[in-house]
Amino acid sequence: MPRKPAQTNEDSDHEKVVTLPNIEGDKDEIGNLSRMLAAVLDYLSDDEVEEIDIEYILDKTEGLREWWDRYRESNRKLIEEEIRESLGELSLEELQRIREQIKEK
Repeated sequence: MPRKPAQTNEDSDHEKVVTLPNIEGDKDEIGNLSRMLAAVLDYLSDDEVEEIDIEYILDKTEGLREWWDRYRESNRKLIEEEIRESLGELSLEELQRIREQIKEK
């Protein structure tokens, strides 16, 4: 029977990265997220709080500001990637308008 040719790294279109789960680290992260969520919900459910102050929540909840900054940075990378992928679909005029907007900043 004919055999399937072996696939080399050059032939594969996508790299596969396999990471082993860090169960202990995940438990710590889950515990931290649960604690931060509880603190935020306590603040939000407080009847004496008339106006929600996000800066107060970020300052008074240990670790929340750092988590939020990491989250925003990872989200930024996703947005940048989406923009890069969509540039090929834009017309020259649209690309020039974007270029001018960037130069204005």
